[in-house]
Amino acid sequence: MKKNTVGILAFQGDVVEHDRILRQLGCNVQTVRTVHELQLCDALIIPGGESTTISLFLQNSGLDKVIIERAKKGMPVWGTCAGAILMAKRVKGNIIPPHLGLIDMTVARNAYGTQAESFYAEISIPKLKITNLRAAFIRAPVIEQTGAGVKVLARLNEKIIMAQEGRLVATTFHPELRNDTRLHEYLISLI
Repeated sequence: MKKNTVGILAFQGDVVEHDRILRQLGCNVQTVRTVHELQLCDALIIPGGESTTISLFLQNSGLDKVIIERAKKGMPVWGTCAGAILMAKRVKGNIIPPHLGLIDMTVARNAYGTQAESFYAEISIPKLKITNLRAAFIRAPVIEQTGAGVKVLARLNEKIIMAQEGRLVATTFHPELRNDTRLHEYLISLI
């Protein structure tokens, strides 16, 4: 049986943390910095980091267009924190260069404040039967609105923190900073 290959966009951000969890789950892992590397992948993670920096790398490498094309053809893509910002069709807050616009949602950048206001929270994702997930919110965005085809999977204090449209998933938090494999397992199940 073929092992799934999950790519991690590797320009900047939590690449090592996602890599560790995926390898623990028995996946082939491909760091992605070029179009060729993306073509080797069955799914893609766009990690947290700095959305403006990642967006510029995507644009300069030409990966932005190929990610959009592959996502439209059904490749699962999961964006965490900055990745969620890049996946949104609409972004509020400081202006960032063009983004991927994959999920019909509006995201507000740095919704909880500065780095000093970052925090951990125990969350549940009822539709995935996940409870007690310890998530890091680091200069985290919030999903303010979603379109009709978008499922809201999790909230924290009534704010949307996880959404999905088809095989595209966005989390405004970092699940990869703990040794919790459940959301990575979910991504793999979408392949």
